[in-house]
Parts: sequence; C-alpha cells; structure tokens
Amino acid sequence: MSAENDAVTEIEAAGATLARARAEIARRVIGQETVVDLVLNALISGGHALLVGAPGLAKTRLVETLGVVLGLNAKRVQFTPDLMPADILGAEVLEEGRDGARAFRFIEGPIFSQLLMADEINRASPRTQSALLQAMQEKVVTVAGANRPLPQPFHVLATQNPIEQEGTYPLPEAQLDRFLLQVDVDYPTLEAERRILLATTGAEDAVSAPVMAPGDLESIQRIVRRMPAGESVVEAILRLVRAARPGEDESYDFVGRTVAWGPGPRAAQALMMACRAKALLEGRLAPSVADVAALARPALKHRMALTFAAKAEGDTVDRVIDAIAGRALVAKAAA
Repeated sequence: MSAENDAVTEIEAAGATLARARAEIARRVIGQETVVDLVLNALISGGHALLVGAPGLAKTRLVETLGVVLGLNAKRVQFTPDLMPADILGAEVLEEGRDGARAFRFIEGPIFSQLLMADEINRASPRTQSALLQAMQEKVVTVAGANRPLPQPFHVLATQNPIEQEGTYPLPEAQLDRFLLQVDVDYPTLEAERRILLATTGAEDAVSAPVMAPGDLESIQRIVRRMPAGESVVEAILRLVRAARPGEDESYDFVGRTVAWGPGPRAAQALMMACRAKALLEGRLAPSVADVAALARPALKHRMALTFAAKAEGDTVDRVIDAIAGRALVAKAAA
C-alpha cells in the first residue's frame, strides 16, 4: 500500500511542477494553451514535436521560452536551402600544434544541446533534414566513423511552414515518424490577439524564469513511463492505429479508398506515452479512452498520407482520422 501511496505522491508532485511551468510559459506565449500543452506532452513523454503553422504565430518564441522554463541548454538552427549536415552535427578539423604535430579535433555542432530548435526545417534539403534522423532516434550522432552521445535529455522541436509555401521541401516519411506529435499552430482568437498586441508592443516584454532543471524533466519522464494504463486504453489505441491502415479491417472500407499508407507501431507507442502524459498534465493518475480520442490527430496525422483520389475529392487527413476515431473509439465506448 505504501508503494501505491508513494506513486500517487510522485504523480501529484510532478503535476504541481508542470502546472507552475505552464503558468510561467503562459506569461510569454499568449493564447496558445493547447499548443503549449501538446509540446509539453511530447517533452515529458521523452519525444520530439513538429510545430506546423504560418510564420508569426509564436512558434520560435514558444521554443525559446521552453528552454528557459525547463532549464535546458537550448540551441537554434535556422534551416535554409544551403544548410549542410555538418552545420548541424559538427565536423572534424585538422589542427597543427606548436610542435608541428597535426591532429584532428571535433568541433561540436548545435545538435549537441538538450533542446534543439530546428526552425523552418522544411526549408532545408532532404539531405540536411536526414542529418537529424539518427540523433532523434538513438540520441547519438556518427561523425567520421565515431559515435558521439548527445546530452541528456535531448529533444528536437522543429517548426515547419505550410508545405504550400514557396521554397519548402516535404519531410521524408521516416523522419516524420520520429516526431512523437505534430502540433498544428492556428491563428489566435480575437481576445488572445488583443492581449498579444498589448503585451508585446510596450516598453517591456515578459521575461521567463526557470521552473525546472534537466534532472526534473528526466524524473517526470520516468514517472510518465510508470503510470498505469488500463486494458480499455490499450485496446482503444490498438483499434485506432490498426483501423487507420489500408486493408487492415474490411469494416473500415473508406480507409482503403482514402489512405495511401497508414501509421506503424511507433504511432501506437506515441499514443500510449502521450495519453499518460496528458493525464499527468491534467492532474489525473491514469489515462482514459477520451485521451486517446483527443490525441488521435496529433499522433497520427504526420504518420498517414491520403491517396491522390481522396485529395482530389477534398478529403483531409484530419477528417479521415476523425471518421476512424468516431468508429473505433466513440461507437465502441457507447457499446
């Protein structure tokens, strides 16, 4: 019984710390509460997040604020078409000592940080985008044949402009799958934009203060992994992810017509971690099926693609996911 009490105490303490962090972030990032929660969700789940939205919606401001509030060593890379992999990873340079001896020395790139902001990641070439693949999955980079571990914790928060804009390259499917969640950043409401206007055009701008340290974040990540998930949540995740795959379930005939390729097992893993993290952020001891439904879009939309015919008919990934979730989760819950 004491072990259960200790677990409850840990979860409650972690929830209180996260509540303070959210409040501190809200001082600088106004009117984007859902976005802040989803990004925090990805970080305390131990994953990476892809922020998608038009320029000027405080994506960069959010990442900068997170670095301060969470006490992480944060670095930023502005992705451009001429950016090379070595500009991110680092490179070995040949140096000559005073005695004339020559030796290679490795100069670390900005990826050697705890929170890397990949700003406008889809403006770089696919070759440069792929430089992040190994780091995001294995938390190491290989340069000149040597494996170099990254600082812990290590997270990538990438921002992406809508792909319809000029000068952008679509991210490869393998890299998209490395992001735990895709977070869509929409325009603020009228009242939120009013507050933004008044708060950011005065003589002073709000300054964030650290609330956590890297060790605190790692402790919370361990707590998230220990949170219990009921069988109903496990079944809901499996039903949702498997139903989104073409040809997996004949009762979802519309999936075969609209989905070119669906989510793999990593999507189920992401949903499980994100549901636990959502419960923790909201002060609950365990996730629910409602959490699975709420996180279906952020966890699945970057792991699916529509057929050409579906796009021509005006279908969107969001609508297809909603339809799948409506049948896989809502109808099952009602039964």
